[in-house]
Amino acid sequence: MKLNPATRATLPVLLSLSMVHLLNDLMQSTVTASYPLLKADLDLSFAQIGTISLIYQISASVFQPLVGLFFDRHPFSRSILLATTFSMLGMIGISFAGSIAAVYVSVFAIGLGSSVIHPEASRITSLASGGKRGFAQSVFQVGGNFGGSVGPLLVALLVAPYTRRHLLWFVIASCLSYTVAGFVTKWYKGYLKEHGGRGQAAVKRPAPFGTARTAAIVIIICILIISKYVYLESLRSYYTFYLIDRFSLTVQASQICLFVFLFATAAGTLAGGPIGDKIGRKWVILISILGTAPFSLAMPHAGLAATIVLSFCSGFVLSSAFPAILLYAQELIPNKLGLVSGLFFGFAFGVGGIVSALLGRYIDLYGIRTVYAAVAFSPLLGLVAVALPNLKK
Repeated sequence: MKLNPATRATLPVLLSLSMVHLLNDLMQSTVTASYPLLKADLDLSFAQIGTISLIYQISASVFQPLVGLFFDRHPFSRSILLATTFSMLGMIGISFAGSIAAVYVSVFAIGLGSSVIHPEASRITSLASGGKRGFAQSVFQVGGNFGGSVGPLLVALLVAPYTRRHLLWFVIASCLSYTVAGFVTKWYKGYLKEHGGRGQAAVKRPAPFGTARTAAIVIIICILIISKYVYLESLRSYYTFYLIDRFSLTVQASQICLFVFLFATAAGTLAGGPIGDKIGRKWVILISILGTAPFSLAMPHAGLAATIVLSFCSGFVLSSAFPAILLYAQELIPNKLGLVSGLFFGFAFGVGGIVSALLGRYIDLYGIRTVYAAVAFSPLLGLVAVALPNLKK
Protein backbone atom coordinates (compact mmCIF):
# COMPACT_ATOMS: atom_id res chain seq x y z
CA MET A 1 0.00 0.00 0.00
CA LYS A 2 1.40 3.38 -0.99
CA LEU A 3 1.20 5.97 1.76
CA ASN A 4 0.58 9.63 1.13
CA PRO A 5 3.32 12.15 1.99
CA ALA A 6 1.82 12.91 5.40
CA THR A 7 2.01 9.31 6.57
CA ARG A 8 5.63 8.94 5.40
CA ALA A 9 6.88 11.86 7.53
CA THR A 10 7.63 9.65 10.54
CA LEU A 11 10.67 11.43 12.04
CA PRO A 12 8.95 14.85 12.08
CA VAL A 13 5.94 13.14 13.67
CA LEU A 14 8.12 11.55 16.37
CA LEU A 15 9.79 14.88 17.11
CA SER A 16 6.41 16.62 17.22
CA LEU A 17 5.02 14.00 19.59
CA SER A 18 8.09 14.42 21.78
CA MET A 19 7.54 18.19 21.81
CA VAL A 20 3.86 17.81 22.71
CA HIS A 21 4.88 15.43 25.50
CA LEU A 22 7.51 17.92 26.65
CA LEU A 23 5.02 20.80 26.83
CA ASN A 24 2.35 18.67 28.49
CA ASP A 25 4.67 17.32 31.19
CA LEU A 26 6.21 20.77 31.62
CA MET A 27 2.79 21.98 32.76
CA GLN A 28 2.18 18.88 34.85
CA SER A 29 5.54 19.10 36.60
CA THR A 30 4.51 22.43 38.06
CA VAL A 31 2.10 20.52 40.30
CA THR A 32 4.86 18.94 42.39
CA ALA A 33 7.20 21.92 41.98
CA SER A 34 4.55 24.23 43.42
CA TYR A 35 4.04 22.12 46.56
CA PRO A 36 6.19 24.39 48.77
CA LEU A 37 4.22 27.41 47.55
CA LEU A 38 0.87 25.71 48.09
CA LYS A 39 1.97 24.51 51.54
CA ALA A 40 2.89 28.06 52.56
CA ASP A 41 -0.10 29.79 50.92
CA LEU A 42 -2.79 27.41 52.20
CA ASP A 43 -1.07 26.16 55.40
CA LEU A 44 -1.11 22.52 54.31
CA SER A 45 0.26 19.45 56.10
CA PHE A 46 2.44 16.85 54.41
CA ALA A 47 -0.57 14.51 54.46
CA GLN A 48 -2.57 17.08 52.47
CA ILE A 49 0.32 17.45 50.03
CA GLY A 50 0.22 13.69 49.58
CA THR A 51 -3.54 13.84 48.99
CA ILE A 52 -3.02 16.40 46.21
CA SER A 53 -0.60 13.98 44.56
CA LEU A 54 -3.05 11.12 45.06
CA ILE A 55 -5.92 12.97 43.35
CA TYR A 56 -3.70 14.06 40.49
CA GLN A 57 -2.26 10.59 39.99
CA ILE A 58 -5.67 8.89 40.20
CA SER A 59 -7.16 11.15 37.54
CA ALA A 60 -4.05 10.53 35.44
CA SER A 61 -4.18 6.77 35.94
CA VAL A 62 -7.71 5.39 36.29
CA PHE A 63 -8.85 6.90 33.00
CA GLN A 64 -5.80 5.96 30.95
CA PRO A 65 -6.69 2.33 30.15
CA LEU A 66 -10.29 3.40 29.49
CA VAL A 67 -9.09 6.12 27.13
CA GLY A 68 -6.73 3.68 25.42
CA LEU A 69 -9.46 1.06 25.01
CA PHE A 70 -11.98 3.62 23.72
CA PHE A 71 -9.62 5.04 21.10
CA ASP A 72 -8.51 1.54 20.10
CA ARG A 73 -12.09 1.03 19.00
CA HIS A 74 -12.93 4.60 17.95
CA PRO A 75 -9.77 6.41 16.70
CA PHE A 76 -10.00 10.19 16.99
CA SER A 77 -7.46 12.31 15.14
CA ARG A 78 -7.88 15.31 17.49
CA SER A 79 -7.23 13.42 20.72
CA ILE A 80 -3.90 15.21 21.39
CA LEU A 81 -5.63 18.59 21.14
CA LEU A 82 -8.19 17.40 23.70
CA ALA A 83 -5.42 16.48 26.15
CA THR A 84 -3.83 19.93 25.83
CA THR A 85 -7.15 21.60 26.65
CA PHE A 86 -7.53 19.70 29.94
CA SER A 87 -3.97 20.56 31.01
CA MET A 88 -4.42 24.24 30.21
CA LEU A 89 -7.65 24.53 32.23
CA GLY A 90 -6.00 22.85 35.21
CA MET A 91 -3.00 25.14 34.97
CA ILE A 92 -5.21 28.23 35.12
CA GLY A 93 -7.12 26.75 38.05
CA ILE A 94 -4.09 25.98 40.20
CA SER A 95 -2.80 29.53 39.67
CA PHE A 96 -5.93 31.02 41.28
CA ALA A 97 -6.92 28.27 43.74
CA GLY A 98 -7.80 29.78 47.11
CA SER A 99 -8.65 26.56 48.91
CA ILE A 100 -7.54 22.95 49.08
CA ALA A 101 -10.76 21.93 47.26
CA ALA A 102 -9.95 24.23 44.33
CA VAL A 103 -6.46 22.72 44.18
CA TYR A 104 -8.01 19.24 44.03
CA VAL A 105 -10.22 20.21 41.08
CA SER A 106 -7.32 21.85 39.25
CA VAL A 107 -4.92 18.93 39.60
CA PHE A 108 -7.73 16.56 38.60
CA ALA A 109 -8.08 18.45 35.30
CA ILE A 110 -4.32 18.35 34.73
CA GLY A 111 -4.43 14.61 35.38
CA LEU A 112 -7.17 14.17 32.78
CA GLY A 113 -4.90 15.78 30.21
CA SER A 114 -2.26 13.22 31.07
CA SER A 115 -4.78 10.37 30.87
CA VAL A 116 -5.48 11.26 27.25
CA ILE A 117 -2.06 12.21 25.93
CA HIS A 118 -0.05 9.25 27.22
CA PRO A 119 -1.97 6.33 25.67
CA GLU A 120 -2.84 8.24 22.51
CA ALA A 121 0.58 9.74 21.83
CA SER A 122 2.23 6.42 22.69
CA ARG A 123 -0.03 4.66 20.16
CA ILE A 124 0.78 7.19 17.43
CA THR A 125 4.47 6.85 18.30
CA SER A 126 4.32 3.11 17.67
CA LEU A 127 2.52 3.65 14.36
CA ALA A 128 5.12 6.20 13.25
CA SER A 129 8.15 4.22 14.45
CA GLY A 130 9.08 2.61 11.13
CA GLY A 131 9.96 -0.57 13.02
CA LYS A 132 12.42 1.14 15.42
CA ARG A 133 10.00 1.01 18.32
CA GLY A 134 12.55 1.36 21.11
CA PHE A 135 14.08 4.42 19.52
CA ALA A 136 10.63 5.90 18.82
CA GLN A 137 9.38 5.39 22.38
CA SER A 138 12.56 6.88 23.82
CA VAL A 139 12.22 9.96 21.60
CA PHE A 140 8.61 10.33 22.72
CA GLN A 141 9.26 9.74 26.40
CA VAL A 142 12.39 11.85 26.64
CA GLY A 143 10.28 14.84 25.66
CA GLY A 144 8.05 14.24 28.66
CA ASN A 145 10.95 13.68 31.02
CA PHE A 146 12.80 16.75 29.79
CA GLY A 147 9.66 18.85 30.16
CA GLY A 148 9.18 17.45 33.64
CA SER A 149 12.74 18.35 34.56
CA VAL A 150 12.58 21.91 33.21
CA GLY A 151 9.28 22.64 34.98
CA PRO A 152 10.70 22.89 38.53
CA LEU A 153 13.60 25.02 37.27
CA LEU A 154 11.18 27.46 35.63
CA VAL A 155 9.06 27.49 38.79
CA ALA A 156 12.20 28.38 40.78
CA LEU A 157 13.03 31.24 38.38
CA LEU A 158 9.59 32.56 37.40
CA VAL A 159 7.26 31.70 40.28
CA ALA A 160 9.00 31.11 43.62
CA PRO A 161 10.39 34.69 43.95
CA TYR A 162 6.93 36.14 43.27
CA THR A 163 3.46 34.64 43.77
CA ARG A 164 1.59 31.57 42.64
CA ARG A 165 -0.23 33.65 40.01
CA HIS A 166 2.98 33.57 37.99
CA LEU A 167 2.15 29.94 37.18
CA LEU A 168 0.05 31.49 34.42
CA TRP A 169 3.29 31.82 32.44
CA PHE A 170 2.94 28.09 31.77
CA VAL A 171 -0.26 28.64 29.81
CA ILE A 172 2.10 29.71 27.01
CA ALA A 173 3.12 26.05 26.84
CA SER A 174 -0.50 25.18 26.04
CA CYS A 175 -0.54 27.59 23.13
CA LEU A 176 2.68 26.08 21.74
CA SER A 177 1.28 22.60 22.25
CA TYR A 178 -1.81 23.41 20.20
CA THR A 179 0.42 24.49 17.32
CA VAL A 180 2.65 21.39 17.36
CA ALA A 181 -0.28 19.03 17.96
CA GLY A 182 -1.87 20.36 14.77
CA PHE A 183 0.89 18.71 12.71
CA VAL A 184 0.44 15.39 14.55
CA THR A 185 -3.31 15.62 14.03
CA LYS A 186 -2.82 16.09 10.28
CA TRP A 187 -0.46 13.09 10.03
CA TYR A 188 -2.70 10.83 12.13
CA LYS A 189 -5.76 11.85 10.10
CA GLY A 190 -3.86 10.83 6.95
CA TYR A 191 -2.84 7.53 8.56
CA LEU A 192 -6.41 6.71 9.54
CA LYS A 193 -7.59 7.51 6.02
CA GLU A 194 -4.95 5.23 4.48
CA HIS A 195 -5.79 2.37 6.86
CA GLY A 196 -9.55 2.51 6.74
CA GLY A 197 -9.98 4.34 10.03
CA ARG A 198 -7.94 1.84 12.08
CA GLY A 199 -5.84 3.29 14.88
CA GLN A 200 -3.84 0.08 15.23
CA ALA A 201 -1.00 -1.28 13.13
CA ALA A 202 -2.26 -2.54 9.81
CA VAL A 203 -0.72 -6.03 10.28
CA LYS A 204 -1.87 -8.10 13.26
CA ARG A 205 0.86 -9.89 15.17
CA PRO A 206 0.41 -13.09 17.19
CA ALA A 207 0.78 -12.91 20.97
CA PRO A 208 3.90 -14.79 22.15
CA PHE A 209 2.16 -16.62 25.04
CA GLY A 210 -1.23 -17.89 26.10
CA THR A 211 -3.56 -16.01 28.42
CA ALA A 212 -2.42 -17.60 31.70
CA ARG A 213 1.28 -17.03 31.17
CA THR A 214 0.67 -13.53 29.82
CA ALA A 215 -1.27 -12.70 33.00
CA ALA A 216 1.58 -14.01 35.17
CA ILE A 217 4.11 -11.89 33.27
CA VAL A 218 1.89 -8.81 33.63
CA ILE A 219 1.92 -9.35 37.42
CA ILE A 220 5.73 -9.38 37.40
CA ILE A 221 5.75 -6.17 35.35
CA CYS A 222 3.40 -4.55 37.88
CA ILE A 223 5.78 -5.50 40.74
CA LEU A 224 8.63 -3.88 38.81
CA ILE A 225 6.61 -0.71 38.29
CA ILE A 226 5.85 -0.58 42.04
CA SER A 227 9.55 -1.01 42.81
CA LYS A 228 10.48 1.80 40.43
CA TYR A 229 7.81 4.27 41.50
CA VAL A 230 8.22 3.88 45.26
CA TYR A 231 11.69 5.34 44.95
CA LEU A 232 10.98 7.66 42.02
CA GLU A 233 7.99 9.27 43.75
CA SER A 234 9.93 9.77 46.99
CA LEU A 235 12.32 11.98 45.03
CA ARG A 236 9.83 13.60 42.68
CA SER A 237 7.40 14.70 45.42
CA TYR A 238 9.57 15.15 48.53
CA TYR A 239 13.16 15.66 47.42
CA THR A 240 12.92 19.43 47.87
CA PHE A 241 11.61 18.99 51.42
CA TYR A 242 14.39 16.48 52.19
CA LEU A 243 17.06 18.91 51.01
CA ILE A 244 15.51 21.79 52.95
CA ASP A 245 15.24 19.68 56.12
CA ARG A 246 18.68 18.06 56.00
CA PHE A 247 20.84 20.73 54.40
CA SER A 248 18.82 23.92 55.13
CA LEU A 249 18.57 24.86 51.45
CA THR A 250 16.24 27.59 50.21
CA VAL A 251 13.16 26.69 48.16
CA GLN A 252 14.85 27.97 44.99
CA ALA A 253 18.06 26.01 45.61
CA SER A 254 16.14 22.82 46.37
CA GLN A 255 14.14 23.15 43.15
CA ILE A 256 17.34 23.53 41.15
CA CYS A 257 18.53 20.27 42.72
CA LEU A 258 15.19 18.71 41.75
CA PHE A 259 15.84 19.87 38.20
CA VAL A 260 19.18 18.01 38.23
CA PHE A 261 17.43 14.80 39.25
CA LEU A 262 14.61 15.19 36.71
CA PHE A 263 17.08 16.06 33.95
CA ALA A 264 18.83 12.77 34.72
CA THR A 265 15.54 10.91 34.30
CA ALA A 266 15.16 12.48 30.85
CA ALA A 267 18.66 11.40 29.82
CA GLY A 268 18.09 7.87 31.13
CA THR A 269 14.81 7.57 29.25
CA LEU A 270 16.50 8.48 25.97
CA ALA A 271 19.09 5.74 26.53
CA GLY A 272 16.71 2.97 27.61
CA GLY A 273 14.76 2.43 24.38
CA PRO A 274 17.62 2.05 21.86
CA ILE A 275 19.60 -0.16 24.25
CA GLY A 276 16.52 -2.36 24.60
CA ASP A 277 16.30 -2.64 20.80
CA LYS A 278 19.83 -4.07 20.80
CA ILE A 279 20.08 -6.28 23.89
CA GLY A 280 16.42 -6.98 24.70
CA ARG A 281 13.93 -5.28 27.00
CA LYS A 282 14.37 -7.79 29.84
CA TRP A 283 18.01 -6.93 30.48
CA VAL A 284 17.40 -3.18 30.39
CA ILE A 285 14.58 -3.59 32.94
CA LEU A 286 16.71 -5.75 35.24
CA ILE A 287 19.82 -3.57 35.07
CA SER A 288 17.99 -0.26 35.42
CA ILE A 289 15.84 -1.06 38.46
CA LEU A 290 18.25 -3.27 40.40
CA GLY A 291 21.20 -1.09 39.36
CA THR A 292 19.66 1.88 41.17
CA ALA A 293 20.06 0.21 44.57
CA PRO A 294 23.73 1.13 45.21
CA PHE A 295 22.97 4.81 44.66
CA SER A 296 19.70 4.84 46.62
CA LEU A 297 21.24 3.02 49.60
CA ALA A 298 24.18 5.43 49.75
CA MET A 299 22.22 8.68 49.44
CA PRO A 300 20.77 8.95 52.99
CA HIS A 301 24.34 8.87 54.36
CA ALA A 302 25.92 11.35 51.92
CA GLY A 303 26.71 15.07 52.12
CA LEU A 304 25.02 17.68 49.96
CA ALA A 305 27.33 17.45 46.92
CA ALA A 306 27.34 13.64 46.99
CA THR A 307 23.54 13.61 47.43
CA ILE A 308 23.11 15.63 44.24
CA VAL A 309 25.46 13.30 42.34
CA LEU A 310 23.77 10.18 43.70
CA SER A 311 20.31 11.53 42.86
CA PHE A 312 21.50 12.16 39.30
CA CYS A 313 22.84 8.61 39.00
CA SER A 314 19.64 7.16 40.50
CA GLY A 315 17.45 9.13 38.13
CA PHE A 316 19.49 8.19 35.06
CA VAL A 317 19.66 4.46 35.77
CA LEU A 318 16.12 4.05 37.08
CA SER A 319 14.35 5.98 34.31
CA SER A 320 15.85 3.85 31.54
CA ALA A 321 13.44 1.11 32.63
CA PHE A 322 10.09 2.56 31.60
CA PRO A 323 10.51 2.65 27.79
CA ALA A 324 11.65 -0.96 28.02
CA ILE A 325 8.73 -1.90 30.31
CA LEU A 326 6.16 -0.29 28.02
CA LEU A 327 7.57 -1.85 24.85
CA TYR A 328 7.90 -5.23 26.55
CA ALA A 329 4.19 -5.03 27.44
CA GLN A 330 3.26 -3.98 23.89
CA GLU A 331 5.21 -6.95 22.49
CA LEU A 332 3.49 -9.19 25.04
CA ILE A 333 0.02 -7.95 23.93
CA PRO A 334 0.81 -6.68 20.43
CA ASN A 335 -2.62 -5.83 19.02
CA LYS A 336 -3.96 -3.47 21.71
CA LEU A 337 -1.49 -0.59 21.63
CA GLY A 338 -3.78 1.99 23.21
CA LEU A 339 -5.09 -0.32 25.92
CA VAL A 340 -1.61 -1.55 26.88
CA SER A 341 -0.15 1.98 26.89
CA GLY A 342 -3.04 3.32 28.94
CA LEU A 343 -2.95 0.38 31.34
CA PHE A 344 0.73 0.66 32.17
CA PHE A 345 0.97 4.45 32.10
CA GLY A 346 -2.14 4.49 34.25
CA PHE A 347 -0.83 1.87 36.66
CA ALA A 348 2.44 3.77 36.98
CA PHE A 349 0.61 7.03 37.71
CA GLY A 350 -1.72 5.29 40.16
CA VAL A 351 1.14 3.68 42.05
CA GLY A 352 2.88 7.06 42.14
CA GLY A 353 -0.20 8.72 43.64
CA ILE A 354 -0.74 6.07 46.32
CA VAL A 355 2.96 6.05 47.20
CA SER A 356 3.04 9.85 47.44
CA ALA A 357 0.04 9.90 49.79
CA LEU A 358 1.50 7.16 52.00
CA LEU A 359 4.93 8.77 52.09
CA GLY A 360 3.39 12.10 53.10
CA ARG A 361 1.62 10.41 56.00
CA TYR A 362 4.75 8.55 57.11
CA ILE A 363 6.84 11.73 56.89
CA ASP A 364 4.37 13.45 59.22
CA LEU A 365 4.68 10.53 61.66
CA TYR A 366 8.35 9.57 61.49
CA GLY A 367 10.24 12.39 59.79
CA ILE A 368 11.51 12.73 56.26
CA ARG A 369 15.02 11.39 56.92
CA THR A 370 13.70 8.13 58.36
CA VAL A 371 11.38 7.63 55.38
CA TYR A 372 14.19 8.29 52.89
CA ALA A 373 16.38 5.71 54.60
CA ALA A 374 13.56 3.15 54.30
CA VAL A 375 12.57 3.71 50.64
CA ALA A 376 16.21 3.38 49.59
CA PHE A 377 15.71 -0.42 49.69
CA SER A 378 12.80 -0.46 47.20
CA PRO A 379 14.96 -0.86 44.02
CA LEU A 380 16.03 -4.29 45.32
CA LEU A 381 12.60 -5.56 44.19
CA GLY A 382 14.02 -5.32 40.68
CA LEU A 383 15.35 -8.85 41.22
CA VAL A 384 11.98 -10.22 40.09
CA ALA A 385 12.88 -9.16 36.53
CA VAL A 386 14.99 -12.33 36.35
CA ALA A 387 11.70 -14.23 35.93
CA LEU A 388 10.71 -12.34 32.75
CA PRO A 389 11.05 -14.37 29.52
CA ASN A 390 13.24 -12.79 26.86
CA LEU A 391 11.04 -11.50 24.00
CA LYS A 392 13.91 -10.22 21.84
CA LYS A 393 13.44 -12.97 19.25
